[in-house]
Amino acid sequence: MAEPKLYTPLILSSSTSSSRKLPDFTNTVELKCVKLGYHILITHGMYLFMYPLVLLIAAQLSPFSFQDLQDLWDHLQFNLKYVVVCSTLLVFLSTLYFLTRPRPVYLVDFACAKPEESRKCTKEYFMEISKLKDVFTDGNLDFQRMMIEKTGLGESTYLPEAVLRIPPNPCMAEARKEAKEVMFGAIDELFEKTSIKPKDIGILVVNCSLFNPTPSLSAMIVNHYKLRGNIASYNLGGMGCSAGLISIDLAKDLLQVHPNSYALVVSTENITLNWYFGNERSMLVSNCLFRMGCAAVLLSNKGSDRRRSKYQLVHTVRTHKGADEKSFSCVTQKEDSTGMVGVSLSKDLMAVAGDALKTNMTTLGPLVLPMSEQLPCFATLVGKKIFKMKIKPYTPKFKLAFKHFCIHAGGRAVLDELEKNLQLSDWQIEPSRMTLHRFGNTSSSSIWYELAYIEAKGRMKKGDRTWQIGLGSGFKCNSAVWKALRTVIPANEKNPWMDEIDQFPVDIPRVPML
Repeated sequence: MAEPKLYTPLILSSSTSSSRKLPDFTNTVELKCVKLGYHILITHGMYLFMYPLVLLIAAQLSPFSFQDLQDLWDHLQFNLKYVVVCSTLLVFLSTLYFLTRPRPVYLVDFACAKPEESRKCTKEYFMEISKLKDVFTDGNLDFQRMMIEKTGLGESTYLPEAVLRIPPNPCMAEARKEAKEVMFGAIDELFEKTSIKPKDIGILVVNCSLFNPTPSLSAMIVNHYKLRGNIASYNLGGMGCSAGLISIDLAKDLLQVHPNSYALVVSTENITLNWYFGNERSMLVSNCLFRMGCAAVLLSNKGSDRRRSKYQLVHTVRTHKGADEKSFSCVTQKEDSTGMVGVSLSKDLMAVAGDALKTNMTTLGPLVLPMSEQLPCFATLVGKKIFKMKIKPYTPKFKLAFKHFCIHAGGRAVLDELEKNLQLSDWQIEPSRMTLHRFGNTSSSSIWYELAYIEAKGRMKKGDRTWQIGLGSGFKCNSAVWKALRTVIPANEKNPWMDEIDQFPVDIPRVPML
């Protein structure tokens, strides 16, 4: 079967090289006659056949017979010392198990900021203010017009007041104003939804890649909500669009050592001081993609919170490719030839992202894939490595392990490639596409707008597993796997999609990137 033509990557160029595309993960042998039902049957059938086998082997190898066990029970009934010793040993081992096992981490609820209507920026207005700023050449104005039409953004994304104003006013005060608007908006809604008091928060993790003032954003939140003095507070900076899942992973580790605690995770990005006013095209792309946004997430390790929580954190997997120079430098904040600061996106971005994602998937696979997918992978690996057989490696179908996918809405080209390489359906990629269309690239918070979309559509059912994928500078690819603890009823929800969810999905023409 002929290989489908790949979409052109994010960076525009007169020529396209293979290094600018995601590696093809799915160029493998297809068993088209094997349907999902067979996968489920094989997966559960393996365990059904293994259980009697294990019991039979244990019975044959064990030196005890059922009569021996009956004699032991009769002996214990009339021997107090043995009863005390056995009971003490049982209590000790049970206590040791409960003290050393990882604490379950629950996602009680989350909230996403929805800026004021006055912050909306249509494509036409975006071009108007770009012209009025009188800093871009005619060629680069045409470049931005082409980019804004092809990146997948719609007519209702949000930009901060300092950028929309003519003349623009990028200053520290305006940057703090933007940060407060989105962070406090999301946190206020989260406290309202969960009825948690600010004093109950024991752990605070805030991530914002490009804006790191003093006092920090985490200190700003502590001051505004008067959080308690012994709070474990962390502020992550410079970690890119995947920092939201790094924050979740850090909060998870902290909840393992702080019993009966709540962790507040806040993920955002700041545009005011990071709008690019130069004419380097690799830096102008970020102006066309990034928009205002923030998400606040409440995590808990309290057993009593399981009943009211939405999700349980199952796995987090982090992949860092920073040791490779190409990966390290593919997304870089730097000065252009005129001294203007911006974020440069390398032509190797797509290839680097694909390599990081492949590594992350390889690590995650054994943790989440059904046995029916792991066995073919193992068989082909043995055939290649041991028997030196010339066969293609089997690429597992991750869509069999998850019901929902929240892929970082970094840009239309990235989503096109991941949709094809992960063999996702339009329904599975829809939350990412609609988030990019409605809110733009909100950096580390985009995966939470996508999860909110799934909830608003009424798709989240009890037991569903969701895969969140974050891609960001460094270069990093991070994953989080969540299991739904209850069915989410849209009528009971409050999130940024609820007032307009009936308008989605919308048809987005896939205009090829030139």
